Amino acid sequence: MDAGVIVRDVRTEAGLTLRGLAALAATSHSTLAAYEAGSKTPSVATLSRIVRAAGFEIDTTLRRRCRTDGELRRGEELAAVLELAEQFPARHDHLLNAPVFGR
Repeated sequence: MDAGVIVRDVRTEAGLTLRGLAALAATSHSTLAAYEAGSKTPSVATLSRIVRAAGFEIDTTLRRRCRTDGELRRGEELAAVLELAEQFPARHDHLLNAPVFGR
């Protein structure tokens, strides 16, 4: 996500004007406007300070992505999926033995 979009989103979500957020973040409204317009890019520390001033936290979550650039050996992903599929039964009983809710 773009830093300018983040700044704009947290500012509008907090209901703040450029001047209001600038006062809370100890920066100028023109600098915030430049970040939002994409003509300047804040450092990670500055972006974090602005986001915290608006009452939010930056949260990052790492997750594995499908590799298409040769980082995984060919077929490893398919083998992992097939191993997972083996853990589930191919067939099930015709009669589902489960409690009935809402009666």
